Amino acid sequence: MIEDIGMSFELKSITVEKKPHLMENIVLGKIVSIRDQILKAQSEGMAVYRFESGDPSFSISDDVLKTIQKVSQEGKTHYPTSVGILELREAIISKLKVKNKIIVSSVDSIYVTHGAMNAIFSTIFCIVNPGDEVIIPDPMWPEIAENIKIARGIPVRVKLNEEDGFQYSVKKIEEKISDKTRAIYLNTPHNPTGAVLSKETLLDIIRVAKKYNLWIISDEAYEDILYEPYQHYSIASLAKEYSCKVVSIFSFSKSHAMSGLRLGYIVTQSSILKDRLPKILRCAINGANSITQWAGITALEKDHDYIEFMRIEYRNRRDVLLEELSKVKDITVFIPKGSFFIWIKFHPAILQRLKCKDSDQVSEYLSKIGIGSIPGTTFGESNSNYARFAFSCNTEMVIEGANALREALTPV
Repeated sequence: MIEDIGMSFELKSITVEKKPHLMENIVLGKIVSIRDQILKAQSEGMAVYRFESGDPSFSISDDVLKTIQKVSQEGKTHYPTSVGILELREAIISKLKVKNKIIVSSVDSIYVTHGAMNAIFSTIFCIVNPGDEVIIPDPMWPEIAENIKIARGIPVRVKLNEEDGFQYSVKKIEEKISDKTRAIYLNTPHNPTGAVLSKETLLDIIRVAKKYNLWIISDEAYEDILYEPYQHYSIASLAKEYSCKVVSIFSFSKSHAMSGLRLGYIVTQSSILKDRLPKILRCAINGANSITQWAGITALEKDHDYIEFMRIEYRNRRDVLLEELSKVKDITVFIPKGSFFIWIKFHPAILQRLKCKDSDQVSEYLSKIGIGSIPGTTFGESNSNYARFAFSCNTEMVIEGANALREALTPV
């Protein structure tokens, strides 16, 4: 009985069945927990090697920094248009024509986002209906499947095989297509394997997508991190009359080392998405950071030499890590054609030597001695004997860390 100001009433027990919230099925993932372990070890004075992190070690270019300072002083700090400032969208059109061979007739096809993550979320949310299936490669960066689930879609995995160089098998894609399939998601260069899809594979994907009237979502965040003799092809440049069903996603984080400035963009010729994307961007971000957008123009126009400098340095770091890993027995190291990741397979003999049952335990063992890595199951449960090592940290750390990793994997 509750009494208050002369009134009384009795509360009766009411049983309400709680319906689980959608976000309870979304996971932060192992990348966050491993990063936290490494940072904790660093705070305690341990030497750490950030092979778990995909954050470029480079600073932004001098030209980009000068633009940030200039537009800040000019007061260009107010609300931008929610789909991106006109000047940046025009600069993106020029870049697409020259670098990607994608011909866009109007800025209405360009949507500036708060990093590529926001672009991925917005694109999936505008395409996927509850119950729709999206075909994704396995392994795949975990946030892709999570974004599909947030849109109440169903990620359908296509296993990538080492025997095929982790190419996206069109035969396997077609085997996974059902009457619920809405889109095919691709990522080239690929996180985590470093594979680069061939022109022939991309043409085959277009053929299958066209056959079943499917969307193609192309994640090209690592387009500039390539190693000779491999070449990046934007699938939209090959799609011709089917380009209206291709959505291309790009990022300034990797190409221009602007990861903390959060800038990306979506390219689409679809009238459907041209109606939907402005709505979700208005509600979600109401425009990317204005200063960052002006910096993006400078990055596109002046960073060409800086991109090449970073690419060469990534190649050198890759080769250092590959050299040390070549001395470790009972692992298979897959040489990346692009990106700044090395994908490793642990064979039973090394797992036995390390007293580990799978790569999750290997990553846990390494993190305790300050060496970061991401276990393969982060990218798909079928990858329990694999792990990803990033060489995006600074060169000195890669050199020292490669030696420490070799020693850790070859215990006495």
